Amino acid sequence: MGKVCTFLYGFVILTCVCTCGCETYRDWFGDKEPVDSSVVATWWDGPRIRPGIALIVQVGTVAAPPTTMQVLVDQSGNITLPLLLQEPVACDGLTLESLKMKLVKAYSKYYRQPMISVTFAPYDGKGVSPWGTVTVLGEVMNPGPVNMPATMDLTVTKVLQAAGGCKPFADKTSIRVSRCDKDGNQTRTRVNLNEIGKDGRIDKDIALRAGDVVWVPETWY
Repeated sequence: MGKVCTFLYGFVILTCVCTCGCETYRDWFGDKEPVDSSVVATWWDGPRIRPGIALIVQVGTVAAPPTTMQVLVDQSGNITLPLLLQEPVACDGLTLESLKMKLVKAYSKYYRQPMISVTFAPYDGKGVSPWGTVTVLGEVMNPGPVNMPATMDLTVTKVLQAAGGCKPFADKTSIRVSRCDKDGNQTRTRVNLNEIGKDGRIDKDIALRAGDVVWVPETWY
């Protein structure tokens, strides 16, 4: 009877491990970071217009020189331009090219063959970045979103520095980077700061993409 119970107990444990997978098994020891669906990485296909971003818009015609205007996208995701005061232009989530085509259509009511250009205003690293953000969570001094620079050269060490650095009990050997591709498939990569710093493995300091989530766990000891 004792052998039968031992066999059944072992079978149940094996079934749980096979069904749940290794990650779930490690969850019992609190080794897996929580994944919040609101901050899971999303596929990024280029800079987007969003509330808080400043734009430079030039409007002209073949016969008239362009007028240059700097406008701020309001919290509703709209901009207001001369001659379009009664018709705010919704632009939240659009690319620059998409907004340009929308403005060409709007200004065609007033000008023949309007010539429009739209660019992002110079970005100083503060406020809202049109290039997106990387979310840093866990054992860092200032968890939250970190703006992606226009140079797109944000790495794990740089984003941790921007988040105020790691806390004293952070596990610097098991930092995780979560990323989703355009098909919704999520991948997770471990980064060891000791390899990057002490061993000089700069190749391990991976480049981040907008939408990535960086998790810094706490040490077990």
